[in-house]
Amino acid sequence: MKRIQTIYILLLSALGFQACDNSLLETVPNDRLSSGVFWKTDNDAKLAVNALYPFLDSTNIFTWDALTDIAHVNQNIAAEAALDRGNYDALNRTVIDEWARAYAGIRAVNYFLENVDKITITDTVLVNRLKGEARTLRAYQYIRLAALYGDAPLITATISIAEAGKVKRAPVTQLWDFIDAELTAAAPLLPPSYAAAEKGRITRGAALALKARANLYAGRYQQAADAAAAVMGLGYTLYPSYKQLFSYAAENNSEVILDRQYIKDVAANNIFNRLAPYSQKSATSYYVPTKTLADAYQMSNGKAITEAGSGFDPAHPYDNRDPRLRYSIFIQGDALPSGITYNPAPNSGTADAVGNTYLATSTGFNIKKYINAEDYANPGNCGINIILLRYAEVLLTYAEAKIELGQIDASVYKAINDVRARADVNMPPIAANLGQDQLRAAVRHERMTELALEGLRLFDIRRWKTAADLMKGEVYGMTYMDGGALKTITVSGFTRNFEPKHYLWPVPQPEVDLNPGLLPQNPGW
Repeated sequence: MKRIQTIYILLLSALGFQACDNSLLETVPNDRLSSGVFWKTDNDAKLAVNALYPFLDSTNIFTWDALTDIAHVNQNIAAEAALDRGNYDALNRTVIDEWARAYAGIRAVNYFLENVDKITITDTVLVNRLKGEARTLRAYQYIRLAALYGDAPLITATISIAEAGKVKRAPVTQLWDFIDAELTAAAPLLPPSYAAAEKGRITRGAALALKARANLYAGRYQQAADAAAAVMGLGYTLYPSYKQLFSYAAENNSEVILDRQYIKDVAANNIFNRLAPYSQKSATSYYVPTKTLADAYQMSNGKAITEAGSGFDPAHPYDNRDPRLRYSIFIQGDALPSGITYNPAPNSGTADAVGNTYLATSTGFNIKKYINAEDYANPGNCGINIILLRYAEVLLTYAEAKIELGQIDASVYKAINDVRARADVNMPPIAANLGQDQLRAAVRHERMTELALEGLRLFDIRRWKTAADLMKGEVYGMTYMDGGALKTITVSGFTRNFEPKHYLWPVPQPEVDLNPGLLPQNPGW
């Protein structure tokens, strides 16, 4: 199957071959696109838009959850660990890099849109579709900028270095307006689906689902509900197996709306080496789940573990729970890809024991999503696609938006309960006749567990303004038996702090220095 990720290489090769046809006296740069040999045909336009896809998020989505209550930056990486602690400033490397990466993607789209009409168009439908893909990819970048930094420069054309020193921050409301307008315009240009050879391209569903996400983040609930409802009418379905959802066998299934595509040996990722337990070929456990996430999964009867009548057994804390717990997290006693049993208890004497090495988990948990046995032999060469948006999120976006609007009806319950009723999850439906506050708590809980470790939690607790309560104090891990006594891991030497200013990242200091007086810093920074 052809995947978009390979096209960037093909694009560079194509340009190189074309350059060879020119005379020595009419040389063409071989290190950049040249309008002298490019922007001629429909296929040039297709190659150019394919080169925009590598700017999509990838394994970095796990960073977002590691900066929340449900996960933890396991490695003492200066930039990310500082964010996790709440002890960072405008010179933080992650803060700088995410801003730069977003604007690199935006610039690439702007360049495409400025040049695509130079080609000799023979297929208007195709070129319009490519424009729709590009505009959606640009909106994707602006969603992340608005959610992370708030006000940010709204740049819709390529600019020179001199012009870059004159840009100003646009109000975040203007960014949300732009995002909504772009996705609204792009959606009709895009098909609902593609042939197998084109899997991974932006679809109409992706544009509308991003529109729903953006408006939910912006607190524009009617627009969010309407966009989600439009996606719900496009034929997406929940994949029957949550356990297999992040496996090779489930790639490109009916639930996936947008993903970052990979191929082993050609355009690979290193997700196995990054997330798997240390015993698996010395994987690094970069980010690990916390007790907060493990405890959030209800008992199989639908009750919280602290609720009377739940049947929770402190001596066996992970038994009889929502199946998504063990589908998402490696728990003591689970089988690992190598065939051995996972035992991270500090007293276990195993390679995965907490405290054995800085590369082992510090909480006694490891992320299970995307860890596939097929990657064990070569953990740095993974071809698994990374899902960026799936239908379950759309259902929960619809439910949340309707709840916030006070438009509570049977469709709200159905959206939440459909997610809970997935064939291999089969959790009981939520209680009927709940009030708005109770339903709000229910849908927030469902987002926390259903979408855990998929890069959405950071943006959720920011927009709900709950991060200040959730991101303080020590980080806790697994509960285990030691000498007949139950103990719970506390991550050694790590304490979190969250201040009001942390609801937005600071504008990177190099950007402020480049534009003194034009890029004012966020409050508190």
